[in-house]
Amino acid sequence: MALPGSLPQRVYLLAHDPAKGRVGVWTELGAMLRAAALSDLRLHGYLTDADGRAAVNGRPTVNDPVLAGLLAEIAATRPRKWQHWIGRRHRATVVAVRDQLGAGGWVRLEPYRMAGLLPVTRVTPRDPRVRKELVNRVKGTLRNPVGRVEAADAALVTIVSAGGLSLVLDRKARRDSKRRLAELSVLTGPIGPALHKSIQAAHSEAG
Repeated sequence: MALPGSLPQRVYLLAHDPAKGRVGVWTELGAMLRAAALSDLRLHGYLTDADGRAAVNGRPTVNDPVLAGLLAEIAATRPRKWQHWIGRRHRATVVAVRDQLGAGGWVRLEPYRMAGLLPVTRVTPRDPRVRKELVNRVKGTLRNPVGRVEAADAALVTIVSAGGLSLVLDRKARRDSKRRLAELSVLTGPIGPALHKSIQAAHSEAG
């Protein structure tokens, strides 16, 4: 089955709750999408790790507008820690990925006003089987031998776990798969731990 090509789009679809018909407001969606974009850029060789910091590798040209925007942010300043880039521009990234899914035909976007006042957008996947396939990929990644796991799938599972997306991996599943998740995190590099630290820092500030 065809799936969205980028990790941010896949994470967004996984965060959509079929029972409630919306993306859960309780998710750390912005942070997860930023981490997913960083993972995509790293997997394609556009970013490298320089002493715990994200560094642009050469002068790459990226066609995906969400990834290109993040790469431009990173290129415009000195190398900073991965956590720094995960913690920025959450709302803008969520909207950009949502609109990208809409333009690609993966979701239907319906603007309306909540209580007749607040402008919001209803997001409805056009084919529920796409999300089911993504959930199956997550579960398969936890079962299959590490040597047979695709790097993108390892990154997807690591982000879902580090982001605490219980809709896909609840606390019991994460606990039961603790050893495998640690192995996948090694394959994913610095981004999983950086996502976890970013969310913890945000919660500390909010508290």
